[in-house]
Amino acid sequence: MPNTPSKPTRTSALSDTILASAQNVQAVLAGRSLSDSLASTPAALRASAQSVSFHVMRHLGLARAVKQILVRRTPPNPAFDALLLVSLALLDTALAYADEAAPDPAKWRRVPVYAAHTVVDQAVKAVGSQHKMRAYKALLNGTLRGFIRERSVILAQAGENPEAVFNHPAWWVAQVRRSYPDQWEALLRAANVPGPMTLRVNVRRCSVTQLLAALKAADIPAVHVRDEAIVLLTPQPVQAIPGFEQGWWSVQDLAAQQAGLLLPVQAGMRVLDACAAPGGKTAHLLERADVELLALDTDPGRLERVTQNVQRLGLDSPSVSVRCADAADVQAWWDGQPFDAVLADVPCTASGVVRRHPDIRWLRREADIAKTAALQRTIVDALWKTVRPGGHLLYATCSIFPQEGEQQASRFCTRHADAVRLAAPGQLLPLADDQAVSHDGFFYALFAKKT
Repeated sequence: MPNTPSKPTRTSALSDTILASAQNVQAVLAGRSLSDSLASTPAALRASAQSVSFHVMRHLGLARAVKQILVRRTPPNPAFDALLLVSLALLDTALAYADEAAPDPAKWRRVPVYAAHTVVDQAVKAVGSQHKMRAYKALLNGTLRGFIRERSVILAQAGENPEAVFNHPAWWVAQVRRSYPDQWEALLRAANVPGPMTLRVNVRRCSVTQLLAALKAADIPAVHVRDEAIVLLTPQPVQAIPGFEQGWWSVQDLAAQQAGLLLPVQAGMRVLDACAAPGGKTAHLLERADVELLALDTDPGRLERVTQNVQRLGLDSPSVSVRCADAADVQAWWDGQPFDAVLADVPCTASGVVRRHPDIRWLRREADIAKTAALQRTIVDALWKTVRPGGHLLYATCSIFPQEGEQQASRFCTRHADAVRLAAPGQLLPLADDQAVSHDGFFYALFAKKT
């Protein structure tokens, strides 16, 4: 089996990783984000639990379907149910790997792969170590061994369930299919492939050539994609990448980097980043020009990250201010002086970034689309009042649902006769097979206010 970077170095540690991952899966099923849950995972287990938990989120639909086939009456124990799902996801991966005559290293590089007998042994050990789950040892052992014996038959039966095939909720599959009838399958499958680690060079402190040379010296394979974007062929801890403390770069997806390039900013302009946290786009605007910038967000904790990022990159100055406020409540924060440029990276379902945050698909509900769309309308309509005649507003979302993208842009022009829609990418879809140039799903619409 391949030794993936996130895999525990001792086989005996897998039982602990399974337990920690099961706690994370249980938290997500209860409505908590995976990131928040992982923050509570013991430090010694966090790396391996993150790898396994993310993997289970990308295979949860199949694991659920297999569980329903093999276990007709699941015990009323959420902790055991989550552990069973983790075990089935790991076991299916182990069997799929074993079935390949010559596994492609690139395909399995970031996948937690263990031998099937190891998964069974360690899962049973994990259950046996928990007082409230010991009674289910025989059930777990029998279920996993039954899956090994009858996997082909079980997978064929599960293949009739869209959730099992695409590992997204059925409503999500239907939504993507309606919106992209020619690309829906490719989009859903792409969402299960982890995105690359992309850096944005801070041109105020470093050049693309300089950073590439530093990466090469550190034996970190990387490729320059375009503009200030560099993709690492193998993800690294940020502290291991040259120039982190010096503020040479930020981690930012290729599609997200387009926001700072699309909004027209020049030195001396008054600029608003209306939904700024965690500050990647704020910093990009400051890297591009010496502007007077106001960064808003409603979350004080996340807003602190904006300040930290700006400081690390050496971009803080008296011309940069950060404020905790609701962008839609203009009267509460606006001084009446119009802005030359406004970035409205509004809240959304985040359906375009599920390859990086696979728990999102299981946390969202179909009704959330209409709710976020209504919130987006409220925010951009309010922000439009703050744009000076001749100024610009860039509408952005990390979503692939048209209700949060093209439909919003079209209706904005209908509501505002003084808005002129300018050239912008529109919907960016995460479809590229080449990881070096792949990106998340984003939507961009640029508007100018008539003079």
